Amino acid sequence: MLTSDAAKAGRLAKVAAVVGTSNSEDRELMSARELTPRQVVEALDRYIIGQEAAKRAVAIAVRNRWRRQQLPAELADEIAPKNIIMIGPTGVGKTEIARRLANLVNAPFIKVEATKYTEIGYVGRDVEGMIRELVELAVSMVRKEMTEVVRLRADELTEERLLDALLPAGRDAPLAADSDAAETRRRTREKLRVQLRAGELQDRDIELTVDQRSMPAGMLATFGMDQIDPQLQNFLERLVPSQSKQRRLTVREATQTLFQQTCDQLIDRDRMIEIALQRTQNSGIVFIDELDKIAGRRLDEGPPDVSRTGVQRDLLPIVEGCHVNTRHGSVWTGHILFISAGAFTQSKPSELIPELQGRFPIRVELDELTQEDFVRILTEPQNALITQQVAMLKAEDVDLEFTPEAISEMAGMAYLANEQLENIGARRLYTIMEKVVEEISFLASDAVNKDIIIDADYVRMRLADILQDRERSEYEL
Repeated sequence: MLTSDAAKAGRLAKVAAVVGTSNSEDRELMSARELTPRQVVEALDRYIIGQEAAKRAVAIAVRNRWRRQQLPAELADEIAPKNIIMIGPTGVGKTEIARRLANLVNAPFIKVEATKYTEIGYVGRDVEGMIRELVELAVSMVRKEMTEVVRLRADELTEERLLDALLPAGRDAPLAADSDAAETRRRTREKLRVQLRAGELQDRDIELTVDQRSMPAGMLATFGMDQIDPQLQNFLERLVPSQSKQRRLTVREATQTLFQQTCDQLIDRDRMIEIALQRTQNSGIVFIDELDKIAGRRLDEGPPDVSRTGVQRDLLPIVEGCHVNTRHGSVWTGHILFISAGAFTQSKPSELIPELQGRFPIRVELDELTQEDFVRILTEPQNALITQQVAMLKAEDVDLEFTPEAISEMAGMAYLANEQLENIGARRLYTIMEKVVEEISFLASDAVNKDIIIDADYVRMRLADILQDRERSEYEL
């Protein structure tokens, strides 16, 4: 926490320029200017195998956001994002594409399940809650960036407050600046400063005054904060005043507490909220999963489910564009990018209400994963399962190696398990991998032989019996 100014100045310059800017273009749009659709697809390829159509669709959507910002305000306000429906079975990469895209362009991102919402008047969550959650996430993101901007000054002030606690002022009259006692105190303080920076005082206890705001026991026990009206939230926060409390903490614990308090004092909260609201409106991405679960029946198949249709109608104004009140202010949803997903095996996108269909003009179908795709997923991405497992055991000084035949065998068994059981896509590989390395992982800490090679025979030994027993595989794979 307490590092030198020179070590931090370089990496803060860019963040300071972004957060301190007064125009509406935020970090996501600055990234979009540098990333062409082709570059976005190439970046997604580092983590996600295949699904080119979906990658191209989201890449164009992100680039169109930057293009809109280059237009005159009158025209830009009229251009709505082209929302996307991803159609495909579970485990093929729908959520991962959206999440990686948001990380790539530093956009506020939230994933919600369509099935957790219900029509107004029924027991369930209000669809506007997704926007409020998105705003809270954006506030958190901007606060982290602003913390980087003020970190140097916050570190300095934190250090001084720690020294004040380590060497508290006496109760007697103030010392004269030129007195021997004052000089002795100054030298002692500088000695403590050196020890503090060297980490020699981390376990020493100090008395610290901290501000706390806590709700009385039982208050809001029934509701979550995201389900309470924003005005009521603000009222309740004002109702419970902040209280100062004396606590005894170690220097290590006090450093974190004082740093957060200092940052709160240095950060311009109004500016932070303003930037967060702008980022939510212009850069936010909402991923609505399981959209197919709220698709109503066709009229020729009987009356549609009231609750499902009601959720769609509640979603419609959010996707079309409306003002949603949050505890930080009103948010216009008209330029938020909505990406929805679903398997659509029991229903079709055409069974959504017509108005909602029109607000998701881009439809992309994701391919089912093949055995060859499983081989690539195990080996090619930056976060490949093979890479992760090798790195994990390397922490125990175990050198783990998978032969190409072993990788092919695991991919084949995962594909076969998906064929015989429920098709859960690439998620099946996690179970297969854990079954293969379970014994090795358990014994790694005490292993004498630190060089281990997993071949196809070992994979078959660990998995063949399970796959042959259908009932057992349903529980274990």
